[in-house]
Amino acid sequence: MSKPILCLDFDGVIHSYESGWKGAAAIPDDPVPGAAEFIRTAHEHFAVQVYSARSGQDGGIEAMRAWCHFHLGHEVANMLAFPMSKPPAFVSLDDRVLTFEGVWPDVQALREFKPWNKREA
Repeated sequence: MSKPILCLDFDGVIHSYESGWKGAAAIPDDPVPGAAEFIRTAHEHFAVQVYSARSGQDGGIEAMRAWCHFHLGHEVANMLAFPMSKPPAFVSLDDRVLTFEGVWPDVQALREFKPWNKREA
């Protein structure tokens, strides 16, 4: 039996994204602390796939794969798949989404949304 898919966003989830967007192939920042350990543990239970806005852009997948090998190590990087389209995930981790609970959110609250690494402590 195959494992369910866990889809991880790249920027703001694996890559700290402190510098912001520099282009699909430019990934200047360090990993989010604990990323490698989480992926190692998650891989025991899920097929871990990385899908990002970078995935459909020239050089994006190659850059993410190389960054993961350099920053997370070959063992962890080899646990990851990099699909070109959004996978049919069992669950996803993304810094810029909300879980829909059957009640539509307030539009103004959506406009004021900030990802975890942009909120004031």
